[in-house]
Amino acid sequence: MGFFSTILGFCGFGAGISTGLVIGYYLFIYFQPSDVKDPVIRPLAEQDSQSLQQLLPEIPPWVKNPDYDRIDWLNKFLELMWPYLDKAICKTAKNIAKPIIAEQIPKYKIESVEFEELTLGSLPPTFQGMKVFTTEEKELIMEPSLKWAGNPNVTLGVKAFGLKATVQVVDLQIFAQPRITLKPLVPSFPCFAKIFVSLMEKPHVDFGLKLVGADLMSIPGLYRFVQELIKDQVANMYLWPKTLEVEILDPAKAMKKPVGILHVKVIRAMKLRKKDLLGASDPYVKLKITESKAPSKKTTVKHKNLNPEWNEEFSIAIKDPESQALELIVYDWEQVGKHDKMGMNVVPLKELTPDEPNVMTLDLLKNLDKNDSQDDKFRGQLVVELTYKPFKEDDMSKDLDNPLQKAPEGTPPGGGVLVVIVHEAQDVEGKHHTNPYVRVIFKGEERKTKHIKKNRDPRWEEEFTFVLEEPPLKENLRVEVLSTSTRIGLLHPKETLGYVNINLADVVNNKRINEKYHLIDSKNGMIQIELQWRTSS
Repeated sequence: MGFFSTILGFCGFGAGISTGLVIGYYLFIYFQPSDVKDPVIRPLAEQDSQSLQQLLPEIPPWVKNPDYDRIDWLNKFLELMWPYLDKAICKTAKNIAKPIIAEQIPKYKIESVEFEELTLGSLPPTFQGMKVFTTEEKELIMEPSLKWAGNPNVTLGVKAFGLKATVQVVDLQIFAQPRITLKPLVPSFPCFAKIFVSLMEKPHVDFGLKLVGADLMSIPGLYRFVQELIKDQVANMYLWPKTLEVEILDPAKAMKKPVGILHVKVIRAMKLRKKDLLGASDPYVKLKITESKAPSKKTTVKHKNLNPEWNEEFSIAIKDPESQALELIVYDWEQVGKHDKMGMNVVPLKELTPDEPNVMTLDLLKNLDKNDSQDDKFRGQLVVELTYKPFKEDDMSKDLDNPLQKAPEGTPPGGGVLVVIVHEAQDVEGKHHTNPYVRVIFKGEERKTKHIKKNRDPRWEEEFTFVLEEPPLKENLRVEVLSTSTRIGLLHPKETLGYVNINLADVVNNKRINEKYHLIDSKNGMIQIELQWRTSS
């Protein structure tokens, strides 16, 4: 009887379950409520800000803030390049972390900390938007909004008190808003010398920490303590205005700034050849540094003299003493017509002993061609005293990092170096052509930038230096924007697009000025000029 009761009980349970499912399905299908209405669909533009925040809690910054730009192309680039960037970043991170770990572990009586595994995983970070700042300095400032929920594998082997433990970082999340500054901008690839990185606010860092297979972050109170500790430590090191500096190029070489000053004293010439019909010559000496756009310097003319004495001194900025040379040419001055060349010679700067006066007696040659038979003729001699004074490393580092630096050693006493940096122009336009270039005129010396074809907003970023014996308190600097035609035979081969006269008293008093000037004789034209006055005191 008990056996049959068990069998019937199982059958009843099965029948009851089946009957219940059938009845429930029937009621669900055929007795749906009839008062259900379709949801009201409204465009996002009609939603208020609170509703939008509820609908889209993670709105990208480029949607909320017009200062941010959308940079989906960069996210796509990171996605494709991430396998290679992963290896490069991990290698750099190891090189940076190893000396820091070696310095810190003795404080905690830890024997060693080594990376057993270090990979950033397969998920790249994403940039929610980027804000770019424009300044009048030689720099580019970017503020991206960075979010990274990655799957890295960071495994550290820690040894202490004779025991070894393995610590693994998993499920890493980082939300940060860094400021990336590329400066100074230079004319050598990749066009910036240093990268400065700082954080505009404390970052959000979330991760799991496994020790012997257990997640330490699940311990009550430890998660919040570790998270706040990391935020504070990172903020102390990199929260703006503190920065992480990464040097990409040697700024001195990249910007080709002067590395020294050559002092030239033209003493005299001897036994020059007669060039005039009356049996005399009117000699003067022209000095020029090779591989330089700076204009040449000239001595005074000594009329009717074959053994002239000048004792005139000149100071010339040098950028590469290993390749540059001083070119000395003696001319016979003519009141009408072309001046006759009497002879020349060249002194390579690498042959000069730094900081020591070198008195040289140079034979004048027709040219530098050793195979020229006419160079056997005696054309006279030129006596000069040359002193090359290289800048000190301290002066060069100040010149790169501090816009208000002093003039390096070798600057004339009581004088200084006037630096003129032609940055860019805007809205310059000629009547017949617009191929702008800039001519800088100071005390009779002219410097010219390169020509830029068919451009109303040209950018030059060219620097010129003038070594002066005294401060230019009463001097003016004239800056002209000109245009030349690229066509032959045009009726208007050259025209002026505007000019400006800058009084240098403000530059001497303030040491540095970087401003935009309205161009005279131009409708809307402007030019950005940076001026620096560097003294040794």
